[in-house]
Amino acid sequence: MKVTIPTPLFIEGGKRAVLLLHGFTGNSADVRMLGRFLEKKGYTCYAPHYKGHGVPPEELIHTGPKDWWEDVLEAYGFLKKRGYEEIAVAGLSLGGVFSLKLGYTLPVKGVITMCAPMSTKNKEVMYKGVLAYARKYKEHEGKSKEKIDEEMSRFQPMNTLEELKEEIDNVRENIDLIEVPVFAIQARHDTMIDPDSVNVIFDGVSSIIKKQKWFENSGHVITIGPEKDIMHEDIYEFLESLTWEE
Repeated sequence: MKVTIPTPLFIEGGKRAVLLLHGFTGNSADVRMLGRFLEKKGYTCYAPHYKGHGVPPEELIHTGPKDWWEDVLEAYGFLKKRGYEEIAVAGLSLGGVFSLKLGYTLPVKGVITMCAPMSTKNKEVMYKGVLAYARKYKEHEGKSKEKIDEEMSRFQPMNTLEELKEEIDNVRENIDLIEVPVFAIQARHDTMIDPDSVNVIFDGVSSIIKKQKWFENSGHVITIGPEKDIMHEDIYEFLESLTWEE
């Protein structure tokens, strides 16, 4: 069975651009609904894919945070080449970590994080999550249980997870360099990361304009959860509050 892979999202809605970044083991589908919503509000949105994502899981473990960060930089450059001078960034989970990194690396109008980890205390949970992702992908390919079990016995993502831990720790050490407006969002029923990460972000950035919000009925992938419509409106309100030139 052929697995249908989501494609990167690029929709032009106005002169203001928002770079949308998906999570670890995710793809553009994580943020597609948010992008469609913002496009209707007059924003251009681009949601790229990181290397090794949205493809067979064996490709994932042969890439790492350095590769994915390069993809983020290329996505930012893509918007610049298309003539978008004012760019805000919003990211889910790992995408939120990269959003923060962009906030102290390149000029952005504002940073939005959604369930972004600032530690990897739940490393075992992450490991189990990657295994579950790999197994589900193989099931969608139509492989037999015996074939999946055989392939999973050779699937070892620990090196990738160790590099991911180092990347998250590095970003956490540097978020005090962020001075642009920040909106940190966290789901109350997030079992993938330490929910206290939202407080680390809020307290750690040097931004004069910053806000945080908890969503009481959502889980980790908040962008497709029961409160996504409310979150969309909150993000739009935050974006409208930024000092855009046009």
